[in-house]
Amino acid sequence: MSLTTTLKLNNGTAIPAVGLGVYKAEPGDEVYQAVRSALDLGYRHIDTASLYKNEEGVGQAIKDSGVPREELFVTTKVWNDEQGYEETKAAFQRSLERLQMDYVDLYLIHWPVQESLLKRIKH
Repeated sequence: MSLTTTLKLNNGTAIPAVGLGVYKAEPGDEVYQAVRSALDLGYRHIDTASLYKNEEGVGQAIKDSGVPREELFVTTKVWNDEQGYEETKAAFQRSLERLQMDYVDLYLIHWPVQESLLKRIKH
């Protein structure tokens, strides 16, 4: 397996088998440098989430890298307190803005919660 190995999803989309997750990367320079270094080394999948509070740095690093967006696979995720139909749509738009992107390749529910629990989280 290499950084260019991909797996085919059921819908035909190719996802890089290896990617950089930025869960514990601090916002700002730390996440920026991590993503820039990964892209320079050949990584093409970057995984972030709204919970990580570092989408801005991820987006800026991708933008500054010079790697064409269509050559990358970017994943981000919606968090518990952003779930629900309208809330998730709004959270998705905020993530796109922070990432400075028109689209992400994969948008996940970070941690699915039951509707009854979701109501308690929001109140």
